[in-house]
Amino acid sequence: MPDAADLPDRAHAARPTPKPGVLDIAPYVPGKARVEGVAEPLKLSANENVLGSSPLARAAFAEAADSLHVYPDGRATPLREAIAARFRLEPERLVFGCGSDEIFQLVNQAFLEPGDNIVQGRYGFGAYAIGARACQAEVRMAPEPGYRIDVDELLALVDERTRVVFVANPGNPTGTYIDGEAVRRLHAALPPSVVLVLDGAYAEFVDDPAFEDGMDLARTAENVVITRTFSKLHGLAALRVGWAYAPAAVADALDRIRLPFNVSVPAQLAAVAALSDEDFQARSLELMARWRPWLAQQLGGLGLEPVPSAANFVLVGFPATPGRTAAEAAAFLERRGLIVRGVAGYGLPDHLRITVGLEAHNRAVVEALTEFMRG
Repeated sequence: MPDAADLPDRAHAARPTPKPGVLDIAPYVPGKARVEGVAEPLKLSANENVLGSSPLARAAFAEAADSLHVYPDGRATPLREAIAARFRLEPERLVFGCGSDEIFQLVNQAFLEPGDNIVQGRYGFGAYAIGARACQAEVRMAPEPGYRIDVDELLALVDERTRVVFVANPGNPTGTYIDGEAVRRLHAALPPSVVLVLDGAYAEFVDDPAFEDGMDLARTAENVVITRTFSKLHGLAALRVGWAYAPAAVADALDRIRLPFNVSVPAQLAAVAALSDEDFQARSLELMARWRPWLAQQLGGLGLEPVPSAANFVLVGFPATPGRTAAEAAAFLERRGLIVRGVAGYGLPDHLRITVGLEAHNRAVVEALTEFMRG
């Protein structure tokens, strides 16, 4: 961090000048949604629920049309009560955000000062670092051998200025996860002053009995925050509904700086309805259980390197050979109306992330990549 004497005189600048570090932040770049010359491409770049959303949620959203002139319940009371009942949580320890992205920003804003640092995995979700750098904090990225969070690598970067450790479990864009024993070991080794954020955006898709979402740990720990989203399993990405389960003192701090009315009326009502639609959730999980391993197996059969995934996507490695690279494969797929996610911005230039789709979608991807790999 530069000394104050080395900083430009912002008070006498010719135009408003952002505080140091803001213009060094690389903006988040979402996955592509359009392809020039293709009227209706198949979007497999954003890990959206290919089944859409619950019919109950859609009906609740439509009914909200009569309430568009009314401010939302700032405490999201019906949604708070529904989540508390579903997961057996204390309602006063829940915090709601415009997507879980906002909650990450609130954690950074509440706990980081200039010169502090966060620790995350090398391939961690980009929103963690954006929020930390906006607070003039350092971002430390731990190696992820085998594309997987390594507890010892994280701990090696923790020091007296570490305030937050972010762990996406499963990770994005890797799809890998660590089991409950590893999470507990990480927590036990952290200073009690450090907030451990366990981002469970994809937690529902894990079918390994050794996996734990961290909720039980968070019930008694004073420094564990669990975040979840309605964007993936529930298919409400457009409505931006995220929530956190946090210690009472942390929840109080986040709510003090949370913007009022940050979750809209339609979003709250649709989320409550989605939570109750267990049939839609089951169909979403059944689709993943069937087609995620199939897609990975087929990609491996083409000589590619799929990373074992527990999320609703597969990260696949391509050779660095000219004519067979990940960037060339993405362009090839786009010409056939198939949009996948390049992840060079995450330090994975030789990989693509592919959302698991319906049977026809998955077969179309495999067919196109078969043709690509044959040249």
